[in-house]
Amino acid sequence: MEATGMSRVTELHEPDEFCYHAFESTRLYKERMKMMHDKHIQERIFKPGDIVLLYNSRLKLFWGKLKSRWSGPFKVVQVFSSGTVEIELEDGTNRFRANGERLKHYLSMDEEKVISVIYLKEPQV
Repeated sequence: MEATGMSRVTELHEPDEFCYHAFESTRLYKERMKMMHDKHIQERIFKPGDIVLLYNSRLKLFWGKLKSRWSGPFKVVQVFSSGTVEIELEDGTNRFRANGERLKHYLSMDEEKVISVIYLKEPQV
């Protein structure tokens, strides 16, 4: 009788153990996925004078695969503590504020090309 009671108690605890292991494996999976996701997030820190691009969400109205959703380049004028960034066109005409989450750094290709010249001598015979 006592053995039957003990086996019944262990049978009652099996579903709780199964739920606990399922919960733990789910928690570990979520932690791993969050770590993998956060690894690819780049922190965007803007300083006055940086050149940035602004995400244009209104472009969804127009169809076309080749249309860019980023407009600009703009120059950062001031960065506020709330995450708002004041930007202006590169020529300094139009100045407005934008959310810092909608900006990304502009990587231009206007670097100076360094050309090195090597003078070769005639071979000695």
